[in-house]
Amino acid sequence: MEYDVVTLGSATQDLFMSSGELKEIDSEKFITKKGLCVPLGSKMFMDKILFAMGGTGTNAAVTFARQGLKTSFLGGIGNDLPAKGVKEELEQNGVLLDLTKEMEEYPTAFSLILSLPEVGRSILKKEGACHFYKKEDIPFDKLKAKWFYAGSLSSESHKLLGPIVDYAAENNIKVAVNPAGDTQLTTGADELRGMLDKIDILILNQEECARLTGVDFNEEDKIFEKLDEMVKGIAVMTKGPDGVMVSDGKNRYTAGIPESEMVDRTGAGDAFGSAFTAGYMEKGDIEHAIQLGTANATGVLQEMGAARGLLKKGDWGPWEKVIVKKIN
Repeated sequence: MEYDVVTLGSATQDLFMSSGELKEIDSEKFITKKGLCVPLGSKMFMDKILFAMGGTGTNAAVTFARQGLKTSFLGGIGNDLPAKGVKEELEQNGVLLDLTKEMEEYPTAFSLILSLPEVGRSILKKEGACHFYKKEDIPFDKLKAKWFYAGSLSSESHKLLGPIVDYAAENNIKVAVNPAGDTQLTTGADELRGMLDKIDILILNQEECARLTGVDFNEEDKIFEKLDEMVKGIAVMTKGPDGVMVSDGKNRYTAGIPESEMVDRTGAGDAFGSAFTAGYMEKGDIEHAIQLGTANATGVLQEMGAARGLLKKGDWGPWEKVIVKKIN
């Protein structure tokens, strides 16, 4: 079987809990200088709770499947109750599971997302099977695809990217990578830099671009000058509420985001990266890819749950398509 796209990355069961009783505090003890806190030794009522599938590989897989592409998720899940929820949600969205491995020795990865409405959220993570999926687990004999899409890979799984990118280069498969995992941009940064000439689409946020290039966060032009030297294909830099900048090595493209409500931002980065890639796969046009990626990310912002707001093919949501400016 040949797939349009095979995704790899994390596969998790997420529990979202939202309460207006959570407190935001300022403290130097936190890396962000702010904390989302509950009273110690007390109880707190939640306004909303939701179980939903999450994970960079599975979220992306749902985007591609909803865009009408034959999609399979490559990675590990446990043999437990959370795995059942993940598999059911993937199957309901038309994602194929023939490349997904149940790993008896590890539980399915799990995340608890605590949210204070209109302020922000914190994520508590427990590593699981997807983080310990290894090169030896990959069924290379079944990897017939037009594209690979790699979401963030952390812990042991970050070692998968090199073999996957090499296999793609040897078999004329295009590759999009969104290496948002801390491991890939710290201990694995040199390895990542060494494979950028084999990557067709690289997607990072502005902070990650600064870390990868070694250029100051605020020096956007210098960041892209460096990215154009490093990346063979298309470099995408997302900027949160400030939109996105993209370079194909010849021209740069910029766009903002539409005005919309925001319920929860979990999964918005995955939604943009995967839909940008799906849009580029469809038309080979960066402007179209930016517009689809932005619409998909905006859809996710409207829902609690990283995959619940992902758009189906032909659905752009109620927002105007963003205007894309081309800079020669």
